[in-house]
Order: sequence, then structure tokens, then C-alpha cells
Amino acid sequence: MNLPDLPVRAVLGDLATALDAHGTAVLVAPPGTGKTTVVPLDLMTRADGRIVVAEPRRLAARAAAARMAALLGEPVGESVGYSVRGDRKVSRRTRIEVVTSGLLVRRVQNDPELPGVATVLLDECHERHLDADLLLALLLDVRGGLRDDLRLLATSATVASGRLAELLGGAPVVTAHARTYPVETTYVPPARGERAEACVARAVRKALAEGDGDVLAFLPGAGEIARVAGMLDLPGVDVLPLHGRLSPSRQDAALRPGDRRRVVLATAVAESSLTVPGVRAVVDSGQARVPRVDHRRGLPGLATVRVSAAVAEQRTGRAGREAPGRAYRCWPRHEQAGLPAYPEPEIRTAELSRLALELACWSTPDGAGLSWWDAPPAGPLAAGQNLLRTLGALDGDTVTDRGRRMAELGLHPRLARALLDGAAEVGPRHAAEVVALMDAGGTLADVDAELRRLRDDRGSRWHTDTRRLERLVTARLGSAFGQPIADRSPANPVASSTRSPRTPNAPDPALVVALAHPERLARRRSPDSPVYLMAGGTAAELPSGSGLGDAEWLAVAEATRDPGRAHGIIRLAARADEELAVRAAPNLVTERDEVTWSGDVVARRVRRLGAIVLRDRPLREPDPALVREALVVGLRDGDILTWTADADRLRSRMAFLHAVLGAPWPGVGDDALLSRVDDWLEPELSRARRRADLARLDTAAALRRLLPWPEAGRLDELAPDRIEVPSGGRFRIDYSTGSPVLAVKLQLAFGWRETPKVAGGRVPVVLHLLSPAGRPAAVTSDLESFWANGYPAVRAELRGRYPKHAWPADPHAP
Repeated sequence: MNLPDLPVRAVLGDLATALDAHGTAVLVAPPGTGKTTVVPLDLMTRADGRIVVAEPRRLAARAAAARMAALLGEPVGESVGYSVRGDRKVSRRTRIEVVTSGLLVRRVQNDPELPGVATVLLDECHERHLDADLLLALLLDVRGGLRDDLRLLATSATVASGRLAELLGGAPVVTAHARTYPVETTYVPPARGERAEACVARAVRKALAEGDGDVLAFLPGAGEIARVAGMLDLPGVDVLPLHGRLSPSRQDAALRPGDRRRVVLATAVAESSLTVPGVRAVVDSGQARVPRVDHRRGLPGLATVRVSAAVAEQRTGRAGREAPGRAYRCWPRHEQAGLPAYPEPEIRTAELSRLALELACWSTPDGAGLSWWDAPPAGPLAAGQNLLRTLGALDGDTVTDRGRRMAELGLHPRLARALLDGAAEVGPRHAAEVVALMDAGGTLADVDAELRRLRDDRGSRWHTDTRRLERLVTARLGSAFGQPIADRSPANPVASSTRSPRTPNAPDPALVVALAHPERLARRRSPDSPVYLMAGGTAAELPSGSGLGDAEWLAVAEATRDPGRAHGIIRLAARADEELAVRAAPNLVTERDEVTWSGDVVARRVRRLGAIVLRDRPLREPDPALVREALVVGLRDGDILTWTADADRLRSRMAFLHAVLGAPWPGVGDDALLSRVDDWLEPELSRARRRADLARLDTAAALRRLLPWPEAGRLDELAPDRIEVPSGGRFRIDYSTGSPVLAVKLQLAFGWRETPKVAGGRVPVVLHLLSPAGRPAAVTSDLESFWANGYPAVRAELRGRYPKHAWPADPHAP
């Protein structure tokens, strides 16, 4: 076997020595050095057993297998084969098998000992895909407990190898240096108002005009690739797409040299793991798709973000693999310094229900005990576990039989549940059709209409996905088809309805959608309203022209929440009814007595599907404890109690003593009283059945229950309700402002030398001294100073206004 003269050949001996000595190793080698193809071929010659190469993407797996088979002069499937989702070419003679990381996770789960496998090569670890991180953790666990002879080789295109080596038990790091050519970088930012796709198309024309060779342009997704391709009418130049959803033949076409110049429009699949021959120029849009939760579909999705500096450099390097090249970056030069250094690992940003299911199958629901590059965040992992319990995949923290079957399908748990349970209810073909639609997304709002459109579009990939899913679920369930799920397993979440069951295997897309998204079963709020309430509690609006406007019930597959709108928007849904909703989501059905507060006590027996009320009726004898809880809510929400003048004065006096003296005098503010209803509103609160019962309560008597003992005996001494003036009359003190205030005619204060005080002499009373007509004449809390300084002027004024009244020069005499 003549291996190609690539830089990695220089370190093959060192790599073999490291693996023989330690059983693990890290290979750092930039793209184009041969680490994906040359290394496995060399390992095959040095050891018995199968070499398994794990790639993050299906396209890279197929391309790597094809390249290695070509080097051996064999067809794929002989010494070198591959296995990806929906496609497999291996034989008994296969020594090197290239697989996707997700597929290898399933193999490890099914048989952790990996019989016959000598070495696992984990390629492109630096990309930090979720499946790859999980696979690394599982293989390290296998090696530590079952297969200490299993050799692990992790490869990376970056120099961030320290953490990898640490995870692999202090593995040796072997570095292969690339034979690179210089690349000239030019920045081609968008013009004012120019779309990103138009900027890329302009940069492609510039690249073709300024040099020879093919052009590789990086775009975030298939949609952008299609739009750019539509802008490039280039005589004598082939424009070829390259992304993961293309057929294998179209992918292969982009990876083969052509007779004419080529422009290859690619997603991130071309960043590493495979070489696009003939490329002399790279055009980089500066954008990438990264995993995020797709709230519209309730499934893992992708978001468009700026690339990291590391990714930008890696893309640029593609122009210098075979000769000096040129790179055109479609963003301003000054923005380069602001790019993040590295891409965010998927495990930190992705929806983790599928990871949670794999961990439960591994009997480590929280991932504890595994060696992680980055451990899964607790919050998203717990959210994923809660979803799995809703879908019947987990019982507590233990995976159920259904959960294991769902995991074997290799789909998101929502789709796996819909495919498994839906196949038994409506037939494998129809379930596969609906699941393939939910996985890819639709263009029409009505699921039935979208399925009819897709069936007529023979070139759609949906047909391929449907056939693959049908084969997959048929192989998993086999003879279980044809009988309702509820008859096969009483533990199954899909239960038979109290009404006559639907016909098994009858087309029913709403049931399949509801199995994936039970919390999105929705009922119209009112007959003329386009707004639906979903079982999960969210309101969503059905846009006009959807074709579903007359449906009372919907099973919603996609919904968006647009900023500035009061409700979400339903994008894809199927007609449903109450019977279907109860069958599909029996764990959301509850029937209980509900006693609530709505201006008064409202007692009903309510049957619900999540947040949706199915039916209710009044309760004649509600549970007193529930009534009491409702009344407490009413106390918080409204003014139920009748506060008499006596009660208000007592409350003010108690509040004053609490503010001045503190404990043991209690607080009597609204929050304080609500926190102690047991101490002052009982037993009347527990006996009450409606608002009127509390309205009749003697609040003054109730408040006195809060007075501390034995201090309560000093209430009238410390905060007297009335105070005696020198003339002998008794006048009420007002504590409502927080300070004791006595309003009294000035003549009645004659004879007082000092200001009267309360709270055991701590607080002087604020005196509002009034004229004979009851109008304010002076305000003071220092009577001695007033007599000496303020009274002469007040006396002079009042003598002139009220000459018939006595105004003595000496006010100390009564």
C-alpha cells in the first residue's frame, strides 16, 4: 500500500509508538495533512481488529471512506466502508469503518464492549459537536471499566490539545505540521443595504476575475446557497452546492475535479475532514449555523451567528492546501478583532433532551462519573429530563422500555415517540410521513395540505426520509403493528378514549403531531376567535388563509413568538378533536376540585387537558381547606374586611408602638397581617364560606388577638386613645400618620408647661393648636419653647380676631 505523501506520514511511527505505550493519543494536525485518511490506513497495517473512525458529519464520513478506498484501489465496502444514517456500505472484509459520532454512540449503548474493534479514531474533536463530546465520555468510561485494551486516538485541527490529553489519561500529543502555501486575505464588506448573499456573489465574481482555479464559498445554510447560486450566471463556470441535505451523488459531484472552473457553495461541512480539490480561492460569508433550541418546532434547531476567529482562519486555510491562494472575507476588516476566539461548544447551547435520554440509557442520568470536556449544564439537562418524563421515556430517573426503543431510533425524543407510538396507531408509512415533515419543517400551515404537496413533489428529500423512517420503525416494532398501543401495554402513555377508539392504521396526522407535542394540543378560545389556548398554557393565533379556520381543536407542530405580538403564531398544525387530545396526552388530563377567588369564592369540579378546560360544574360542598386558601387569596387581592373606625384607630396605635418600641409589639401592615392570618383571623376564617362571612368579622376584636401578653395591659398607657387636657376634657390622639397628633383648641392647652409624651415618655405628642373657630393657629411638639417664643405673636393675632375670648399673658395658668 502506497500512502500519499502528506505531512502526517512523518509522524506515523511516533503515533503508533504512543498508542502502543499508552493506549491513547492525541494527534494535532491541520486540515489537509492526511489525519482522516492516512492515519487509519496506517493503523490497519499495524494491528488486528477493526478501526472505527468517528466523523461529526455524514458527508465527511462518506468522503473519507471513498478517499481511503480509492487509495487502496478498491470499491467502498471492501477493506474500507462507512455507516451513516440511512446508508451503509460494509462487508465481512471491512477493516476500516467510518461512521458518524451519533451512530457510534448507539453502538456503544447497544454493546459497550465493541467486540472486534481495536481502535477508535475520534476525528475533528475541536469542533465540539454534542454527539462527539458524548461519545468521548462514553468511550472513556468503556475503556476504564470494560476494555482497557481499546485504543483511543483523538484528532484535532487546532493546538488546543491540553484538555484532550488530560481527558485521555495524560495521553501523548503528536503534532503533524502542515505544508501550507501563502494565502492573501482581502476584506469585501457589504455595501450599504446589500444583503449578505449579494455580497458573497460579488466576492465570488471578484475571486474568479483576480486569479485562476476553483472557488470555495462558505455560507451558513442550504437556503443561502440556493439564493447565491441564483445570482451567479457565469459562462464557462460550474456552480455546485455542497451541504448535508443533498443526495450522495450531488455531494460527490462537488468533491470531484471538473473539466471547467467551478464555484462550490458549501456549508460548514467543507471546513474540515474533506478536501475540495482545485480550490485556489475561498469566499467566506462570515456566518455559520450553530445549534440552538428551535422554539418554533420544539426541537433542536440552528441559528445563524458570526463565525469565530478560529473558524475564519480554518476556512481561509482551504485556499492554500494545494498552491498559493486568496481569501475574501465578507465583513469589514475592523470587525475581525471582535470575533470570538473559538466557537461555543454545542453542549453549552443545544437542547439536551436527547443527551439526557442517552445518559439515562447509560444509567448515569446526571452524567456524574463520566469524564467530560465540558459537563452538561444542570438547567438544560433537567429540562430535557422533564420532557422525557412527559413522553414516557423516563420513570423518575430510570429509563423505561419505551425510552430505550426511542433511543434506538436515533431521533429527537419527541420525534421518536411520535414515530413509535404513531406507527402502531396509524401505520408505519403515515407516521413516517408526518415525522419526516416535522423534522424538516413545512411551507403550508395545514399538515394535511402540506403532506399532499410533498407527495406530489417526487424530487423532495422528504420521500427519502419517509422511506428511511418507515424501515427504521418497522424493524423496531415488527409484528406489534395493527393493534392499538393501549391494548399492547397498559404503561403506554397513549390510552384508549372513553369514546369509541379510532380505527388503527387510519391516516390521522393530528395524532402523530400530538404524540410529539402533547403540550401543543390547542383549543379555540371562543367560536369567532382566531386565538387558541395550548395545553402548555401558551396562546397562539392562527393566521388567515391557513385553511384551518373552522377547527375547534388543533395539534400544533410549529409555532413562533414574534416580538411585539400578544400571541404566538401557528405555522403548522393539523385538525384534531377532544377525543384525540385525550388519547394522545392522557398524562395531561386532570380532574379535580378547584376553589378559586374571583371577587368571591368560586368552587368547581374541573376536567382539564393541561391549561385547557374540558368541562366544569359547580361544587355544592367544597373542601373547607380549599375555601380557606381561596379566601386568603381574596384577602391579598382585595379589600374584603370591614375596617371600622375603632379598628382603624387600634391598628394605628399598634403600628406606632411597633415602629417606636419594636418587639414584642407586632407589625400590622398589610403584608404582616397577611402573613399571620392564623393568629388573628381564626376561627372565623376557617368557618367562612364566602366573602360576606369575612365582611361581618369584628376586625377590632380580631386585631386584639395580636397584642402581646403581658404587654397588652400597657396599651392604653403607652399609646393612649385619648389624653386629658388641663381643663379636664379628654381628646383623641391620632396615630394614623405614624406620629401621635393631638388637635385641640389653644385655650384648652393653657396650664400645660411641657408637651405631653407617650410610649413611656419617649415620643412627644405633636400639638395642633386651634383657634376658637377650629382653624390651625400653631403646630408644635415643644410646648415650652412655644409658650416662650411663639405664643406672644399668636396671642396678639387671636386677641384682635376673637376679642370676647380670654387670652392671658401667662398661659401656664389653666
